[in-house]
Amino acid sequence: MSKKILVTGATGFLGSALVKHFCTLPETSVVAPLRNLNSKLPEVVQKIYISNIDRATNWAQSLSGVNVIVHSAARVHVMHEDPAQSLEKFRAINVEGTLNLARQAILAGVKRFIFISSIKVNGETTASGRAFSADDIPLPSDSYAISKCEAEQQLMQLAQDGAIEVVIIRPVLIYGAGVGANFQQMMRWLIKGIPLPFGAVNNQRSLVSLENVVDLINTCVDHPRAANQVFLVSDDSDVSTTQLMRRLVTYLGAKTWLVPVPAGLLVFLAGLLGRRAVAQRLFGSLQVDIQKNKELLGWRPPASLDEGLKLTAQHFLESRQK
Repeated sequence: MSKKILVTGATGFLGSALVKHFCTLPETSVVAPLRNLNSKLPEVVQKIYISNIDRATNWAQSLSGVNVIVHSAARVHVMHEDPAQSLEKFRAINVEGTLNLARQAILAGVKRFIFISSIKVNGETTASGRAFSADDIPLPSDSYAISKCEAEQQLMQLAQDGAIEVVIIRPVLIYGAGVGANFQQMMRWLIKGIPLPFGAVNNQRSLVSLENVVDLINTCVDHPRAANQVFLVSDDSDVSTTQLMRRLVTYLGAKTWLVPVPAGLLVFLAGLLGRRAVAQRLFGSLQVDIQKNKELLGWRPPASLDEGLKLTAQHFLESRQK
């Protein structure tokens, strides 16, 4: 049976990987709403101009014949923004824009809406030995997470009458070939070979490779038991920040010495410098339990943590040589 999948955020890190994957599947066509129709996507992709995603967006042309939507576009973190205005700006896109798309999808006869949310809906950190699960009570704390949580709740309300099936996926930190932001910056630190004070960090972090999150989303496109469910996703192999850096040092071929400075001292110094959020990501724990994925979907990560890290490091090194 042929499928037509609409992917929002098709030029982003996750969205572009999804588009490439779906284009390899038999009897599957892909629609990508874009601000820039010159964006580099596979030639077979149907590109449709969309100026913005908000409560007023007209999706009629994009939704024609679509069976499944994977909604990965979102307003993400904006540095140095006025907190008083932040939540409403996030809601305008992440809540109102999402619900507008979902309501029009129902009218167009779309069968399934896959919403890419965030682990931040669960919370920012986990206690030692206590992983987040998909059915925990949400504890979002910042504007971005609150907007994602509100969108989840309203999507599930839309699904109650059976007009559309909703699947919510909350990834942890996604890494992989071409990763940017903090993960890329970490590899830049490591490749320089200078001593870094991260040799004694005993936290536990869940990560997920791009290959694994794409595989779970692909499973949720038509798995009957995914309907109206929430899933967390990880590589199912947690590491400390020190362990992560040591593995990356190996795969990067770097000669970086990780100095064993007590993590408590580093947290204190980061607080003095106003970098408490960075310290939380480096030294705090955030673990997720994906047992629900295994039991309900029969899904396990096809790629190991080490396979994902090796691929990420290789791509990083190759990109530096160009």
